[in-house]
Amino acid sequence: MTAVAPTRPKPVGVIGPSKGVSTFFETTSSWWGILALLLIWEIAGQVADLVWLPPVTEVIATLWQLFVDGVIQPHLGASLWSLFVGFSVSLVVGLIVGTLMGLSTTINSALDIFVNAMLFTPALIFAPILFAVFGLSDVTRISVVVLYAMFIIIINTAEGVRNVDDPLLDMAASFGASRWTAVRRIILPSAYPLIIAGLRLGAGRAVKGMINGEMFIALIGLGGLSASYGKSLQFPEVWAMALFIMIVAIIINQGVSIIERKLTAWYD
Repeated sequence: MTAVAPTRPKPVGVIGPSKGVSTFFETTSSWWGILALLLIWEIAGQVADLVWLPPVTEVIATLWQLFVDGVIQPHLGASLWSLFVGFSVSLVVGLIVGTLMGLSTTINSALDIFVNAMLFTPALIFAPILFAVFGLSDVTRISVVVLYAMFIIIINTAEGVRNVDDPLLDMAASFGASRWTAVRRIILPSAYPLIIAGLRLGAGRAVKGMINGEMFIALIGLGGLSASYGKSLQFPEVWAMALFIMIVAIIINQGVSIIERKLTAWYD
């Protein structure tokens, strides 16, 4: 009789590093990367001694002074207002038009070429038209934000709606679900990952549109303040504004990422 070697029981519950530990290491690595970049910037600024490349410590001190003097706050409010309104309009129109394009081949055929063309056309090319129609108003800056952000949301939403599995729709139809019920309960939830990805891309493009519109059209807000410093060759202030705008963009991106994780947690 052949002896069977006893098998070692497998440890229960050991499945590798936890999600929290992985997130911790990822966050730590990100911070180390940022600190390394700042250190290189500081050394380059001190050693090169170039007028257009001040050390990062001088840039941070300048940014702090701009806050203390109350220079940034009113411009920040104006920028965030145009960003909020412009992105909200982009979100509503983008979701509606994108859903319609995903559901209807006729609407998609009619709008697809136009939407893709507008996505790749620099939005600032329409600046003279916007300026002629709306003048130096909030509507002009908001319109630039919309032109930057809306079309990527439309494209991602349409693609997400088109990619919904047919068996899900057939099952809904077999249970007598109406078209609106299928859209609300099946199509849109199934399209969430691509829709949220479009929102993240749209948010990044909206920040670009906000700054570009302010720098080249309205000359107010964070972009306008940056442009005024650039014209007078105040390089510490220019770098300070660039650093602050990047911080604002990172905060917005992180906010969208949190929303993305909450809305798509069930999808995995």
